[in-house]
Amino acid sequence: MSSLASERGGLLRRLVGPLVDPALVDFWLGHLNRSWTWARPLARVVERRAEASDAVTLVLKPNRHWRGFRPGQHLNIGAEIDGRRVTRSYSLSDRPRRDGRLAITVKRVEGGRLSGHLCDQVRVGDLLSLEQAYGELELPKQGAQSLLLAAGSGITPLMSLTRAWAAAGAPGDLTLVYWARSAEQLCFAQELRALAEAQPRFRLHLLLTQDPTAPAARINADQLGELLGPSEQWQDLQVLACGPGGFVETARRLLAPRVQGFQAEAFSPAAPIPLGEVRPVTVELRRSGRSLTLSSGDSLLSALEAQGLRPPSGCRMGICHSCVCTKHEGQVQNLHTGEQEAEPGSQLRLCVSRACGDLSLDL
Repeated sequence: MSSLASERGGLLRRLVGPLVDPALVDFWLGHLNRSWTWARPLARVVERRAEASDAVTLVLKPNRHWRGFRPGQHLNIGAEIDGRRVTRSYSLSDRPRRDGRLAITVKRVEGGRLSGHLCDQVRVGDLLSLEQAYGELELPKQGAQSLLLAAGSGITPLMSLTRAWAAAGAPGDLTLVYWARSAEQLCFAQELRALAEAQPRFRLHLLLTQDPTAPAARINADQLGELLGPSEQWQDLQVLACGPGGFVETARRLLAPRVQGFQAEAFSPAAPIPLGEVRPVTVELRRSGRSLTLSSGDSLLSALEAQGLRPPSGCRMGICHSCVCTKHEGQVQNLHTGEQEAEPGSQLRLCVSRACGDLSLDL
């Protein structure tokens, strides 16, 4: 659509938007074209390819409501499975393209409903719902020495950054250290090796922790010293790490005090904080008028889902903010940091908060 037509569409939505029920408009537009909506981003799958033994890359063509992304960001993807909408967060694995298409690389998670659906069931032509991109990871300014540390699925946002760096003409030295269990589980291996051969400013280390002949160690100080040189030489590094919570926390402990900059995102919790007394608590849901008895030992999101509720959620790690809601009364604890919060009317993230006592939520 031309920019003039897009501007006209935006003007029309602003003028009549207050008079429109978006769900009703989407229903009727969907009869004409399934990807047409009033304002809701949707994307059609236009390509799928195996990326590793347990991962697939989906190339998506979004409708005009998608606002684009920066390399290193994530987005929430949703699909209807057995009559129910399931949404999870995935990293964008490609750099922004001229044709506006985007790519996600999905690793199959044992028991994961959406990852299994995307890896096994979704085909070219299917429609997926999506939300706008989020995330703060970004490569430092031109000329910096960057170190990317990826473990497992953590490679996906870092691959987006690597592709963007290569497309920009390799502005600075870039080292990627990528841990996977086996060669079969390495994503983008061929492309990364080709880039390392072609680009002298790019150094690549692929480490296989379950290699049958010479298994690599998980991240540790001695290993980093062998790969990067003595720690006294790390002070100019800008480090970006992505992987499981324990991996990211280890990387932070080993590197953050010794390097110029450290950014990290984890896709699973680090070791859970010790909880005090776990007991039943009463949670009042003001909007629905319900009152539930939940365990104070679970995240509020998990506890509510166990009661059959389906509040909006995405990453389940406290990153995407899809599950934010207002707490009217009561005290909660952040499961990542252990901090407690009791301010009435404050916003909490259900996926990383637990109840310390009786609560009232705006649900």
